[in-house]
Amino acid sequence: MQKGELAKMKLPDAPGVYQFIGANKKILYIGKATSLRDRVRSYFANDLMKTRGKHIVDMTVLATKVTYTSTDSVLEALVLEASLIKRHQPYYNTKEKDNKSLNYVVITEEEFPRVLTIRERTMMPAMDSKAHRYVFGPFPQGSNLGEALKIIRRIFPFRDTCTPDQTKPCFNRQIGLCPGVCTGEISRADYRNRITEINLFFQGRKAVLIKRLQTAMNEHAKKLEFEVAGEYKHMIFALNHIKDASLISEEVRGHSQETSRVSRKPFRIEAYDVAHISGKYTVGVMTVVEDNIPQKSAYRKFKIRIDPDRANDTLHLEEILIRRFGHPEWANPDLIVIDGGIAQKRRAEKVLKELGRKHDIVSVVKDARHKPKAIMGNKEIALSYKRGILIANAESHRFAVLYHRVLRDKLRT
Repeated sequence: MQKGELAKMKLPDAPGVYQFIGANKKILYIGKATSLRDRVRSYFANDLMKTRGKHIVDMTVLATKVTYTSTDSVLEALVLEASLIKRHQPYYNTKEKDNKSLNYVVITEEEFPRVLTIRERTMMPAMDSKAHRYVFGPFPQGSNLGEALKIIRRIFPFRDTCTPDQTKPCFNRQIGLCPGVCTGEISRADYRNRITEINLFFQGRKAVLIKRLQTAMNEHAKKLEFEVAGEYKHMIFALNHIKDASLISEEVRGHSQETSRVSRKPFRIEAYDVAHISGKYTVGVMTVVEDNIPQKSAYRKFKIRIDPDRANDTLHLEEILIRRFGHPEWANPDLIVIDGGIAQKRRAEKVLKELGRKHDIVSVVKDARHKPKAIMGNKEIALSYKRGILIANAESHRFAVLYHRVLRDKLRT
């Protein structure tokens, strides 16, 4: 097939992995794409020498065929790409690397294995070490791998840095990204099952993994263990509806660095909380988290104005929201997080409806120790943005308490 014919190949506008094939069916290069059609087409642009370099130009000249495999998500394309590069060691993938240090995922050989990322340059001597049960990679782009692990960890929480049975929950446990190794909430056998699930995912065996999860879900349902069965149901749903917008962004950003600069609007979460003592010194706050990173310059304070004799937490929340949306110059939220139960959530929904605003709302319910125990609202949103929701909620509580103490001390003196 001539170069012109390769450029006109009909490829799907879908994520997947592509392979440039040369003489004797030799694989020259393997890559992943958000859009197979657009990505492969880019190899035949007139500025390829400038954007990718001579070695990639040489590769396209030698290629006689392009094959591809579509995937359901960019995340699965990333995993498949790493697996195929490891298996086939294509010449032009190695040449493109130059002096770059590739990234790997390792699962340690411990009683409660850790899931870690390592860089080839500094950790290569450890790659064949018996300390590592599994090694996956290479992954050419560290930023892509970082985003991928965030998505995987939301589906399959794992241990990375905490110590087993340290009693005090680590930060990742508090936001639902560690299954409770640190607090003894998960048995060794159950955690080994979790590691098996992660291993299957990185092997690209999604169908086998889903079948395994469905079997476990049905077994727990038969034992009337509906809460555990529900957890498996959420895992299956998440695997079938992978939300990898952040990973798509990284793919677009990485590709755009070769061609042109692009920007992406970060996902903005606004969280609200109220602090007072028996109705006195009442304050409210708004905190902002964008792509899981607190934006402290966007935090706002509200000294409550409602008559304290008729005030309650839902009225406080109503006042804060009305005042907040009285500022059209502030950036619009993609998601609103309320601290409290169904009453607070319904009041927030009522206020926004009256204001003519349309924003997704979730509320974080706390236990007796004021630790998050549930997220009320759209389950898919809660699962997809759980980390950002809990970070924003924790920040709103911290910021509200701090502001309350400052105001209380000021008014007392």
